[in-house]
Amino acid sequence: MPSNPRYRTSNWKQYNAALKAQGSLTVWLDKRMCWFAACSGKRGRSPKFSDAAIQFCLTLKNLFGLALRQTTGLVESLLHLCGLAWQVPDFSTLCR
Repeated sequence: MPSNPRYRTSNWKQYNAALKAQGSLTVWLDKRMCWFAACSGKRGRSPKFSDAAIQFCLTLKNLFGLALRQTTGLVESLLHLCGLAWQVPDFSTLCR
């Protein structure tokens, strides 16, 4: 029965950098993104947040398997890290 080949790592610096890069999380937010909804011109209260903002939040929710309230906390911290003073859609807005 043939034995499995043994692989020896000789470039530890590159190997460690590659493993570290696998755990990297990069999120791109465009500061020109329409985070808030435009006025609809219809009767009643206009939506406060754009569809893109809500879709961003729900994408992160599904990606990380979070509850809605946890999602708002994650998005709030991401916006803070990016230096954006945008409000975050609340729980009731996301669950609609």
